[in-house]
Amino acid sequence: MGDQPLRVLVCGDVEGRFSVLFNRVTTIQKKSGQFDLLLCVGDFFGSSPETQVEWEAYKSGAKKAPIHTYVLGAASQDTVRYFPSSDGCELAENITYLGRRGVFTGVSGLQIAYVSGREAQQEPVPAHCFTAKDVAALVAPLVSSSKFKGVDILLTSQWPRWVWQYGNSPDINTKSCGAASIAHLAEQLKPRYHFAGLEGTHYERLPYRNHMVLLENAQHVSRFIALANVNNPAKKKYLYAFSIVPLKNMDPAELVKQPQDVTENPYRKSLKESKKDKPAAAAAFQEEEPASQFFFDLGKKQQQGSVRKRHSEGDRPTQPKQPRRPPQPTGPCWFCLASPEVEKHLVISIGTHCYMALAKGCLTPDHVLLLPIGHYQSVVDLAAEVVEELERYKAAVRDFYKSRGRRCVLFERNYRSQHLQLQVVPVPVDRCSTDDIKEAFMVQAQEQQMELLEIPQHTDLKQIAQPGTPYFYVELDTGEKLFHRIKKNFPLQFGREVLASEAVLNIPTRADWRECKYSREEEESLTKKVREEFEPFDFTLMD
Repeated sequence: MGDQPLRVLVCGDVEGRFSVLFNRVTTIQKKSGQFDLLLCVGDFFGSSPETQVEWEAYKSGAKKAPIHTYVLGAASQDTVRYFPSSDGCELAENITYLGRRGVFTGVSGLQIAYVSGREAQQEPVPAHCFTAKDVAALVAPLVSSSKFKGVDILLTSQWPRWVWQYGNSPDINTKSCGAASIAHLAEQLKPRYHFAGLEGTHYERLPYRNHMVLLENAQHVSRFIALANVNNPAKKKYLYAFSIVPLKNMDPAELVKQPQDVTENPYRKSLKESKKDKPAAAAAFQEEEPASQFFFDLGKKQQQGSVRKRHSEGDRPTQPKQPRRPPQPTGPCWFCLASPEVEKHLVISIGTHCYMALAKGCLTPDHVLLLPIGHYQSVVDLAAEVVEELERYKAAVRDFYKSRGRRCVLFERNYRSQHLQLQVVPVPVDRCSTDDIKEAFMVQAQEQQMELLEIPQHTDLKQIAQPGTPYFYVELDTGEKLFHRIKKNFPLQFGREVLASEAVLNIPTRADWRECKYSREEEESLTKKVREEFEPFDFTLMD
């Protein structure tokens, strides 16, 4: 989108009044044109029986949100049941739960940081609460970069403590309002816009500085906006519309312009004083979780979780468990390893549940496929033990490509295919950046009038697509994921066409695999070469 501004809507506590909200959004869009996304802070779900009935209409697909909607998690124990995973997922078509905490970066470059729920006041921590460790784990990887200037948007349900200092006062009692950890988060992340809910009122604070005048270089200002509940009887503002050019695309001089009504930073002085009073609490802000525990570090976390689960069952009899027989095809299948149709000379590595093979008509000499040994149609159909081994293969191939100066691009087309084929294509690092690859996918999708969405990195495909749902999916070397729900005619060679295009590998004549066939001898030679080169990374030889 370049430096084109995005049009964003932000909403306060919806509390289950979905139709009221979406009817209002539809009316606004009819009058003012389309918005790019809707962000919801505070409690999205209500606790009444009517909420459940109304939600079922959206969950079942009988009703659909008129705009891509991103919501925070539960802010009360009553609504935890509506969120099937703490790691974020699609709740209904066009409605995505962002997750417990993390950073969502849109295709335009817009960066949204978020923390769901309320600050924990007790141990064990309730499911609708966050801790100082959560805040530290969100802050650390961002501010550790020397290029970090701030985020575009920060979404929290709770207000930050002290936000009203040096500014205009809200119309609520501030004695018990706000969380110190949210103030720390806002002070560190320097959001251009910070939105919150839960207090049942609208409060738009004067913009405040993120630098000390004469002591530090000028930085952009931050704006804090609290929103009221949807359809509140006092008719306080619950929906806020604005346009924003992502920080990364802004002219630096334009970005740091200071409005006339700008105030001092409300957090710096108070945070310093609170650290003197409560050194233990201050230390918790600095206590960073190990990288593998970061909420968005999916691969390692999944594997660790599955290992822990097996250990927890250690008090049961230790009789070896017989592996289940993998699903069998009902007819001939070119990719089931036990099938007579499979071209075994292309096989590079065989695990317990998955195998790796050279791609037929490969885009590059080391373009490979990752496939389940049993007959599974797509990633969302896979059994847990198959997913675990597939993740190990993905990690091994990434390391293999990285050692050769290649980026790893994975894609899956679950459409007009009967056996899962995860295509894994290397792209030389000096050919193009990950952003270039992502843009190539987005541009070609737009040209073909396809909606290719970026989904949160921690999101499991099984949370977005039910088994049997046709889809196209891309995973980039940064962990960024793109997803398209296929509704009708989909170009079968789309993934190859994008990667073969001038913008990426620049080998357009190889877009169709049927035009890239090798002789049997050439295929055997290529397979042997990749097998030998992959050997140091092949975990099946080490287990």
